[in-house]
Amino acid sequence: MAVKLGPGGTRGFVMPRAARPLAKAGMGLSHLVYRILGDRMKVQGQPLLQLTTVGARSGEKRHAVLARFEDSNGPGSWLIVGSNAGAARHPSWCHNLVKNPGQAWVTIGQQEVKVYPESLEGDEREAAWRRIVSLAPGYGKYEQTTDRLIPLIRLTPVGDPA
Repeated sequence: MAVKLGPGGTRGFVMPRAARPLAKAGMGLSHLVYRILGDRMKVQGQPLLQLTTVGARSGEKRHAVLARFEDSNGPGSWLIVGSNAGAARHPSWCHNLVKNPGQAWVTIGQQEVKVYPESLEGDEREAAWRRIVSLAPGYGKYEQTTDRLIPLIRLTPVGDPA
């Protein structure tokens, strides 16, 4: 199964207009800091990864630094959360994975690996969501903030490292 997104929400977190340039600069800085610190960076106690996708509209490579959760299906694959801080809209990287699922890479530390993304659904998604919220309780607030179903995506390595 590929990445599927439900409809966007009608309510959720909205970043104040004045803070948007600062947030954009912060995201750029997070990539630099991740390249320097790698696995030493954590969010809500969880290790991070850098997800590289190809833009759904631009066709250009895009990067997002995200919390990663070990997949309970076995070692070597990870789960990521499309929370977008509880916004009504799905994060751009989710749309990129829907449009270009064969063009996704994960960087952990200094190693980049090509991955295949797939959405979790039904009971599997619910069990993973409960586990993620138990490990990083801040994600539970996002579910209350928005009325969209927050995507959970499994990233499974394919082939040799890129």
